[in-house]
Amino acid sequence: MAQGFRELGAAVVDADAIAREVTAPGGAAYQGVVEAFGRSVLRADGTIDRKALAARVFADASARLRLNALTHPHIRRRMAEEAARLAATPGVEVIVLDIPLLLDTTDGVDLGLDGIVVADASDDVRVGRLAARDGLSPEEARRRMRAQVPLRDKVARADWVIDNNGSPDRTREQVRAVWEAIRTHPR
Repeated sequence: MAQGFRELGAAVVDADAIAREVTAPGGAAYQGVVEAFGRSVLRADGTIDRKALAARVFADASARLRLNALTHPHIRRRMAEEAARLAATPGVEVIVLDIPLLLDTTDGVDLGLDGIVVADASDDVRVGRLAARDGLSPEEARRRMRAQVPLRDKVARADWVIDNNGSPDRTREQVRAVWEAIRTHPR
């Protein structure tokens, strides 16, 4: 979905890319994550094994909260810096913050967002896509989904909803419609 907005001209700030940045060796959250979770979450080259860490935190809610406390302040700070940089860039009209877990961690008000877009899809579609993308079993994908705020709650809090059950072309059509709504949305 974020790629669709990028293709239409939005500047995109990617929370996952920033999370990788702050947890890379020398990154702002790296040492804290290693101290909290131990060397068992490291690869031989010293980088964090994101799959091993994810397996731990999705199996243990307290570990997930600890990881969020260690990483989210740094991720939010870097996202705010990047958004401010983009806002000062001539020609940038719309900035999209691509934050998959936004409504799991905040209501978005603290970020000064003009609106929230949520992609909606059935549980079966989401399980299939998550399992395929991350190489998970369907049960592991469901466990990760259960660790998040239910999608119906996110949809209820959204300003715009994109039905992501259909074809890529149908999703692109909806992204275009939301893009037009965002561009005309009073700020």
